[in-house]
Amino acid sequence: MRYSSRVKPISFLKANAAEILSDIASRREPMLITQNGEAKAVLQDVASFEETQETLALLKLLALGNRDIEAGRTRPAREVLKRLREKKTSA
Repeated sequence: MRYSSRVKPISFLKANAAEILSDIASRREPMLITQNGEAKAVLQDVASFEETQETLALLKLLALGNRDIEAGRTRPAREVLKRLREKKTSA
C-alpha cells in the first residue's frame, strides 16, 4: 500500500470528516493527516486498529518467549505435560 496517496491536510479532514471516515472503513486503509505540511496523525478504522493491537500482543508474547529461551528459562514439553497431568489427576 502506498501511503503517499492517502495523505491529506487537516483542513480536508475538517471539511470532509464523514466522507473520510466512511472511506477509511470501507477501504480499510489508514490515512495520514498533515498540519502545516508535517505528518501529525494517522486515521485508521476500528477493525484494522483492533487487528493491529492483537498482532502486536502476539509479537510481544513471541519476543518474551525468545528472551526466555535465550536466558535458559525453558523446560522440555514432556516435563510440563507430565506435571499438568499430575495436577489434573490430583484435583
